Amino acid sequence: MPSFRRALFLAAVAGAALALAAPARADRIRNPTAVFAGLDKITGRIISFEVAIDETVQFGALQITPRVCWTRPPTEAPQTTSFTEVDEVTFNNEYRRIFTGWMYASSPGLHGVEHAIYDVWLTDCKGGTELVVDPKEPEAPPPPLSPEQRRPARPAQPPANQRIDVAPPQGVPVQPRQAPSQRFFPTNPAPGRDPAGSN
Repeated sequence: MPSFRRALFLAAVAGAALALAAPARADRIRNPTAVFAGLDKITGRIISFEVAIDETVQFGALQITPRVCWTRPPTEAPQTTSFTEVDEVTFNNEYRRIFTGWMYASSPGLHGVEHAIYDVWLTDCKGGTELVVDPKEPEAPPPPLSPEQRRPARPAQPPANQRIDVAPPQGVPVQPRQAPSQRFFPTNPAPGRDPAGSN
């Protein structure tokens, strides 16, 4: 019996770990400006600088281009992230991509750019007012239909002497409807009148 309890306990722990590992869905705020900090390891100076989204700025030999910068509303758990591209400019004026990915302000040591001379990390996002709502989890599927509900309903019969419009088959181009001509040809000419139109 103790092995059963142990297995049950391990299953409960594994279920809780899976629930925690699932990505949390929350609303986000799109920001027009990303704020970075840069360290020059030779001088020991740390510089804070702001970069507009899709703008490229140079810090030492690095060119930083943020593509998006997200924050969370005050009602959510704080999280500041930016998808950023960083290129190194070599002595031959060649560009070499050294970083492409997400930076997290909460863990700059894990998701920052570490270079031989320069380090760059995200500190904040600013100016955002556009709230982007993440889609919620899909609802449970509807219950299966009974055999009576699965039968197609009989189409209603149109009343007699009424026009029925039918869509063309799929793949057949629809021709524009032409306006009727101004001439009128009665099917039953009036009595005493010549069908050709002359009296």
